[in-house]
Amino acid sequence: MKLTFGVLSRTLRSGLRLKCPQCGNGALFQSYFKMFTHCTECDLKFERESGYFIGAMYLNYGVTVLIAFSSYFLLATFAAIPFFVNLGIWTFFSAVFPVFFYRYSKSLWLNFDYIFSA
Repeated sequence: MKLTFGVLSRTLRSGLRLKCPQCGNGALFQSYFKMFTHCTECDLKFERESGYFIGAMYLNYGVTVLIAFSSYFLLATFAAIPFFVNLGIWTFFSAVFPVFFYRYSKSLWLNFDYIFSA
């Protein structure tokens, strides 16, 4: 599949809406942490092999570090707050954000893998 702006836009939209990369309609998750094994609409298999979503863990970690690291230095540069307060804010963020972003990292990983392997 040729990567164009339209394909990229559709992939991001499906990924952020937690929808199937093939049909764009089927939900990916049964509950907050449990994924369906197949799409309820088009029957696309989500987990292709054991360890398939390790890339999603790297994506989750990378986004968390990018946000926390850059925001720490931006806050340290432009706000007059004590070091330990700044460190505490971003330590707390680094513990909570990955739990929130878990579903989105798996969804984005699945959607991007779909367009690059289709």
